[in-house]
Amino acid sequence: MNTPTYETLQLVVDARGVARLTLNRPDTHNALNATLISELRRAVDWLAVAPGVRAVVLTGTGKTFCAGGDLGWMQDNMKKSRTERVGESGDLALMLRALNELPMPVIGRINGPAYGGGVGMISVCDITIAVDTGIYSLTEVRLGLLPANIAPYVVARMGEANARRTFLTARRMSAAEAQRLGLLSEVVAADQLDAAIERELADLLQCAPGAVAATKKLVAYVQAHDLPTNMIYTADKLADAWETEEGRDGIAAFFGKRLPVWRQV
Repeated sequence: MNTPTYETLQLVVDARGVARLTLNRPDTHNALNATLISELRRAVDWLAVAPGVRAVVLTGTGKTFCAGGDLGWMQDNMKKSRTERVGESGDLALMLRALNELPMPVIGRINGPAYGGGVGMISVCDITIAVDTGIYSLTEVRLGLLPANIAPYVVARMGEANARRTFLTARRMSAAEAQRLGLLSEVVAADQLDAAIERELADLLQCAPGAVAATKKLVAYVQAHDLPTNMIYTADKLADAWETEEGRDGIAAFFGKRLPVWRQV
């Protein structure tokens, strides 16, 4: 598959439909600047509609996953007008939302430490597998700043109580603690990272891509609505699933003792 090229990103898609999206600013520990934020948004928009893409693996070049916001970028923004500053901040918010709402699962291959906005990047992943040597910290308050754009995703990931402690003290978390708080799904030795990612992908690729995308939307919807509303919504969604080609073929494959079409490719 022909993929777009970028200055601060690497994007490749393999024959299985697994996209690997790599933050590629190793000289700045993959810190987020205007170019990287813009290119991430463009890459995510491309992935959202790319035919045959079934999963995205998000990782970083070098020893750091993402150091958060580039301080040079922030310093430049402080010299701009209020309208320009709000625009730059809004671009970051829109990029995070686009990643969070990708229809296919995003697996974070967390190859090293993450700070500030880097923790936000982890939080928009559906599944996160990290090396056991990583350190994580929401460092904004130490710089007189706020973990603003990333807050909805970090709070959703770790819960309000854990977010309060980590936001307000900028405490450094080991990989083990980050896993305990819900930021990380799994922690492995560095030499086991790629094998762990492949195990996760092996499970994912057994699943119907349309059903997976619909289930991502389902999770987002039900956590934002009350029970009576969810009862109506989920009744409709199950009925919808019975009417899809995937649903029909999945049930027929079970009774026919054969593989469904999405496992025959």
